[in-house]
Amino acid sequence: MERETHTIDATDQILGRLATRIAVALRGKHRPSYQPHIDQGDFVVVQNASKLKVSGKKMSQKKYYRHSGFLGGIKEKPLSKAMEQSPINVLNKAVWGMLPKNKLRAIQIKRLKIEA
Repeated sequence: MERETHTIDATDQILGRLATRIAVALRGKHRPSYQPHIDQGDFVVVQNASKLKVSGKKMSQKKYYRHSGFLGGIKEKPLSKAMEQSPINVLNKAVWGMLPKNKLRAIQIKRLKIEA
């Protein structure tokens, strides 16, 4: 099996819809010989990640949470601030959540290259 390279321009594309296209290509679901337990995905290169769009009021209302493990240690960051700091991480996190929650996920996400 030969892996292809998909180059995607993220300019003016919606975050979730783009992440879905990327996840399908990384998993290999576009191939007729797709099997969920076999890694047949392709390489994906995303350009202009800083020019992504989101629909609705997500830029101000969507929040990313993390917890330090200590009492009261929850931190939140709005999408607008996350996009300013690193649009690469925002897209990577969206694709990461769309990949299967098993041992293949770490292997498949390594084939994703995102350029700001």
